[in-house]
Amino acid sequence: MTFNDFNFDTTILDGLQSMGYKAPTPIQQQAIPVIQQGKDLIACAQTGTGKTAAFVLPILDRIIKTKKGGINTLIIAPTRELVLQIDQQIEGMAYFCGVSSIGIYGGNDGVTWERQAKALREGVDIVIATPGRLIALLQSGDVKFDTIEHLILDEADRMLDMGFSDDIKTILKYVPEKRQTIMFSATMAPKIRVLAAQLLKEHESINIAISKPAAGIVQQAYVVYDNQKEKILHEILKNEDYKSIIIFSSTKEKVKELAQSFKMLNYSSKGFSSDLDQSEREEIMRDFKNRRLRILIGTDILSRGIDVDGISLVVNFDAPPDPEDYIHRIGRTARAEKAGVAITFINEKDQPRFAQIEALMGMDVTKMEIPAAFGKGPEYNPDANKKKFDKPKSFNNKGASNKSGGRKPKFNKERK
Repeated sequence: MTFNDFNFDTTILDGLQSMGYKAPTPIQQQAIPVIQQGKDLIACAQTGTGKTAAFVLPILDRIIKTKKGGINTLIIAPTRELVLQIDQQIEGMAYFCGVSSIGIYGGNDGVTWERQAKALREGVDIVIATPGRLIALLQSGDVKFDTIEHLILDEADRMLDMGFSDDIKTILKYVPEKRQTIMFSATMAPKIRVLAAQLLKEHESINIAISKPAAGIVQQAYVVYDNQKEKILHEILKNEDYKSIIIFSSTKEKVKELAQSFKMLNYSSKGFSSDLDQSEREEIMRDFKNRRLRILIGTDILSRGIDVDGISLVVNFDAPPDPEDYIHRIGRTARAEKAGVAITFINEKDQPRFAQIEALMGMDVTKMEIPAAFGKGPEYNPDANKKKFDKPKSFNNKGASNKSGGRKPKFNKERK
């Protein structure tokens, strides 16, 4: 199946091609036709399965083909980060078709507030918003949602976990009853079914199973302290069998640090991040694909967009933020039924997170022995470290300390 099978406007297909999209994912194959038919939908799909494009693409196509003016679509997401991520993806997909969007979120200045309010008043095509800031703007009185045709709730389960149930009900008062409603959730918990029953009419349901790593990937992990990571990494990179390597870090700052460190050691390497302009990113990717560059260092932007065969090694310098990110990262190797190696560094704080990844995959990743020259690492004890790094919850809104008089909570440092 290809994106041509959905009969999208050619400008959308141009945007997909420019972003490197090759073929629709399972959630896109199942959800897009339902949305195109105008039906309500609840879909259970993890982050990283292509769910954003699954609801954005058919909405873009409908806006292009039935342009009516005013705000057409409202997307509600639980966090500022997700709002920004969705907005950026819409910008890429809609680059050639002229559909407008804006992210609405809090934590910014008065100038941004007025820019957001103006966009809502003048009728941007797609609004992506966190519940709190959207309600504040709606209650100002001069924003109308009477032209909205599509309401989308992304990560609905997380919104309920964060206590946004009442906010969602408030927002619904401003949205026309006659609309298409789409819900995406990582789980199909009872509370999600209750919400779906309240919001959706004669809806379709889709449940996408979580993907598994390719069989050809040899997965390994080192349980380390942070100051051991680079030393072990340099030792690994001495293996000349690794011809093409991607190193993932969770922050742009660490990408820059590693890129600078590698440059001083004369590695054939480059850092890859959103701070680079388009021409720089294209040149780096071209060099990497053509094997003029051995090592590519980047954030999770690479795990979604890179399409390069023959990558022999993936290194997670930091444990990924969620299990699906891990699957996508290591999936850059062992493509087209080839073999590859994926190595993850796990510090104490990331142990509970990595244990979730292992639970998702239904397997334990082999823990490698640290070379003696670099000292011993911590024990792999995710349950103990989860408790150790849990933040105390008894702080008030003003940052005042808890009943212990401001003393830091004591942690049990014994290891079983």
